[in-house]
Amino acid sequence: MGFLIRLVITAIALWVTTLIVPGVDVTGRNGANTALTLLVVALIFGVVNAILKPVIKVVGCVFYLLTLGLFALVVNALLFLLTDRLARALDLPFRVDGFWAAFWGAIVMAVVTWLISVAVPDRWERR
Repeated sequence: MGFLIRLVITAIALWVTTLIVPGVDVTGRNGANTALTLLVVALIFGVVNAILKPVIKVVGCVFYLLTLGLFALVVNALLFLLTDRLARALDLPFRVDGFWAAFWGAIVMAVVTWLISVAVPDRWERR
């Protein structure tokens, strides 16, 4: 159940990102198609982050320290671009137009995901 909630939160954050950031677009044929696309792209984004982000943090530890964590913004943008490439490979109507759209898109995604996560109670808090 927690996985599905996280997936929906990420999909909503992705939808908000497409509304705010120019260059990040989902072009579904209708509302249901767009919602399904957002869910699949959110799943791709989650898998990419779950697999690659820890590896990049370990390998790029020195860059994180030297840049006082600002390197994380570049890493997040590159992971967002990778999500775009994987979505294109699956022929999904999701597009990110370049590094800067990915940079701002990743920032908006992180902020919106955090805001929604604060509003949605975690199952451990209910006990």
